[in-house]
Amino acid sequence: MASLAEIRARIAAQENKSSNKGSNTQSDNSIYPHWNIDEGTTATVRFLPDGDDKNTFFWVERQIIKLPFNGVKGDSNIKKIDVQVPCVEMYNDGSSCPVLAEVRPWYKDESLKEMANKYWKKRSYLFQGFVRTNPLGDDKEPANPIRRFIISPQIFAIIKSSLMDPEMEELPTDLINGVDFNIKKTSKGGYADYSTSNWARKVSALTEAEQAALQAHGLHNLSEFLPKKPGEAELRIIKEMFEASVDGQPYDLERWGQYYRPYGLEAPAGATAEKQTATIETRATATAPVAESAPWNDDEPQASSQPISVPKQAAGGDKVQDILAMIRARQNKGA
Repeated sequence: MASLAEIRARIAAQENKSSNKGSNTQSDNSIYPHWNIDEGTTATVRFLPDGDDKNTFFWVERQIIKLPFNGVKGDSNIKKIDVQVPCVEMYNDGSSCPVLAEVRPWYKDESLKEMANKYWKKRSYLFQGFVRTNPLGDDKEPANPIRRFIISPQIFAIIKSSLMDPEMEELPTDLINGVDFNIKKTSKGGYADYSTSNWARKVSALTEAEQAALQAHGLHNLSEFLPKKPGEAELRIIKEMFEASVDGQPYDLERWGQYYRPYGLEAPAGATAEKQTATIETRATATAPVAESAPWNDDEPQASSQPISVPKQAAGGDKVQDILAMIRARQNKGA
C-alpha cells in the first residue's frame, strides 16, 4: 500500500512529464452508477486501496475511443450507433494506437480540430470502495459490497488536487484514519456538474460490517477490470472501423462483430467460439456521459457465501489483517 507521500511524488512526476511534452457479457451491479443520483443529492463513498501492491495509486486509468457510425449495415431501423474500443496507450507499454496515430496530425489543421476531438481518447478512472450514503432508492447492493466506481475527469481533478494539499496528512484510503468522499450532483448549462464534490472533514475507521466484507472478499486488483489489450488482429479491426466511421459508413456486424460491437447487438452467427471469447462488447448507461459510461464486460465472479481469508497478494497481505485488528482493538477499547 503506497503512502500519501509516494502518491504525491508520483502525481508531481506525471505532471512534470506532461508539461515537458508541451503543454463477460452480463454486467452485475458491482459498478455503482453515481451518475444516476438525483440532482441536489450526495453519494458518500469510502475509497479503498488497489489490491495490486505494485500500483502506487488507489485507482487505474481507463482510456477509450468512441467510434460513431451511421447505422448498421442491413438494418434500416438503426440510424446512429457508437462502438467503444480500448486505446492501447492505456497499457503504458509503448504500444501505438492506430486511431491516435491518424488523429494527432489533424490538430495542426484548424478545420480538422473538431473532428479530431470526436475521435480522441476519453479518460476515466476506476476506483473501488464502499458506498456509505446511497441516494439511489432502486440500487441493489451486490453480494460483495466492495463496489467499483468509474470516475469522470471532473471528479478526478478534485480527488487529485486534494491529495496534493499539504493539509491532508493521512492517505484517504487508510483503513483507520481515512476519510469519505462526497459525490455531489448539481447542474450547469443543462449538464450534470460535480464540481462541488469534496472530501469529508472528519476521519473515520471502517465499520465492523466493512471490516467483515474486506476480510471475506479482499480487495479487487483494479487492472483486471480494464478491457483486454487488443492484439494484432484487434488493432487491424479497430483501424478498419475508424476509417469506416470517418467515411460515414454504417457499422458492419458481419465484418467486425466478432471483435467489437455496440451494446444490444449479438455476435454474428458465423463467429467461432475462439473469436467470441476475445470479444469486447461495449456497454453504456443512457443517462451517463461517455467518461462515466458503464464499463467493458465488467463481470464479477459470484461471491462465496462462506467467509474466506483475504489473500495476502490481493489485499495487501498481513498489512490489511494487522490494520483490521487495530481497528477492532480501538473500537473495543472505546466500548
